Amino acid sequence: MNNDNKKENYEHHTPTGLFADKALPSDSNNNSDTSQSPAAHSKVTHDNQSISTESVPPATTNVTKKTIASGEALKLAVVGHTNTGKTSILRTLLRDVYFGEVKNEAATTRHVEQAKLTDSQTGEDLVVLYDTPGLEDASGLMDWLEDNTASRRDGIERLQQFLASDIAQGADSGVLDSYDYSQEAKVIRQLLASDMAIYVVDAREPVLGKYKDELAILSWAAIPVMPVFNFTDSQDANIDDWQTMLARRNLHISTRFDSVAFEFEDEMHLWQNLATMLTHSEMLEQLMQRRTEDWAQLYDEANIIIADFLLNVASFVREINEDDDPMPVLAQMQEAVRQSERAMQHNLLNLYKFYDNAVAATPLELQAYQQDPFDPELLKSYGIRTTSGAAAGALLGLGIDAAALGTTLGLGAAIGGIAGGLLSNTSSIADRLTGVKRLYIDPATLTLLATRAIDLLTALRHRGHAATDATQLLYKGEKSSLETSSNDGSYHNNSNDNADEDNNPITVWPANKLPSELKKARGKPQWSSLSSGKSEQAQLLRADMAWSLSGKLQSYKRES
Repeated sequence: MNNDNKKENYEHHTPTGLFADKALPSDSNNNSDTSQSPAAHSKVTHDNQSISTESVPPATTNVTKKTIASGEALKLAVVGHTNTGKTSILRTLLRDVYFGEVKNEAATTRHVEQAKLTDSQTGEDLVVLYDTPGLEDASGLMDWLEDNTASRRDGIERLQQFLASDIAQGADSGVLDSYDYSQEAKVIRQLLASDMAIYVVDAREPVLGKYKDELAILSWAAIPVMPVFNFTDSQDANIDDWQTMLARRNLHISTRFDSVAFEFEDEMHLWQNLATMLTHSEMLEQLMQRRTEDWAQLYDEANIIIADFLLNVASFVREINEDDDPMPVLAQMQEAVRQSERAMQHNLLNLYKFYDNAVAATPLELQAYQQDPFDPELLKSYGIRTTSGAAAGALLGLGIDAAALGTTLGLGAAIGGIAGGLLSNTSSIADRLTGVKRLYIDPATLTLLATRAIDLLTALRHRGHAATDATQLLYKGEKSSLETSSNDGSYHNNSNDNADEDNNPITVWPANKLPSELKKARGKPQWSSLSSGKSEQAQLLRADMAWSLSGKLQSYKRES
């Protein structure tokens, strides 16, 4: 994407509207008035944008659906057995933790709800998604269809006959509860009004007769149906058995899309496979192109957020008189850095639409992100060693040892440029003549902050918006430093303590080899809002360097 445009977005904080897909009111073309729906409600997100979760009004019994034409938004029904993760998949596709209701119990979704995927640049509707109730008793419904409809009639006619019957009306019909198929009726009405459907499969479930009956009923709707395997990251997945059964029903195109262990490539495969089943796939092709661009731009913006934070900390400097005790100032600097890191973490969460609230657990609830970045044991767990003068057993930057500061701190100090050799000789001599001590954040701490930020970004990029457990955050097949954490919150360094730091796979760079941008920031105290208190001005001053550093952050590849 154009570098000038991305830089301009950073400098002016221009919202890009990435993945700004919302659950919307039902189309005005529907036959009934949604304002009378008792299930309609709305709520407001943290960005003060209203998200409607109104139920889609039921379609008429005799549904006539035309084949999707070129240029029309695709109407996609999401169907499946109860508690297979239909709403969870929609949350992840929408990047919206607020959509629908997710519980570990059957029949959580009781009404059809819709949401739209739009072109983030033009606002054009590309796909309309319909979240449907779970199919609770497909086997019972199949028995009714076999007993009460003529086998010589086509599938749609048999389904329409069911929709016209009393058992499809539920409590309003006065029939016994044991013959209530109103939930199935809602699903079938939406199927007949949709262009295609995805059938969500809990990959942990064995292949049972009720699932075969569900697929038989879905096939009568005469629209393309594609199975989507959820919870594929589970060791109990039975995908091979499922694929064998699906092939016997001429369902040869399926895909994997885990709503917890998210992979962007899996989402692209989902849309690509759906596109192969359509005569007119222009809208899906446009959707794939736009979401790929948006995903890349999100990554660019996230790395700029991290780079800006690191430069802000690296340029943080406090001056004290030569005879002053540095400890009170060091403690103030530590607290300022802690607050700055927390703000950076929340910016990343909000960028990827993970909000630190009760709707869904966030990675920040993990012990790894709560531990004090100035804890020497945390530095040790990341395999970070300082370069000179550290007291035995203490990981202190810039050669400041216990004798110099009276304690072991993860916050190093360059006093007059002498202890760590961080400042130039000219600055060192000038500081000594004026009796000034300059205190900086040490390279070891900067390395830890950078590594932890990139770990968080990695977690967010591979975390589905339906994840309800804070520990469900690491992506498949690759490790980060967080995996050295044990269940009790303690840390264990998997690397050899005596290994060469240059070969350390845990941190993004060796602590003694900071990127040139962070080294340059040492001599630019005006870049840091932590030093000057002038946030906007300082950010503008470091903007170019943040852009340069963000490119380097993207080039660091964590070893698996």
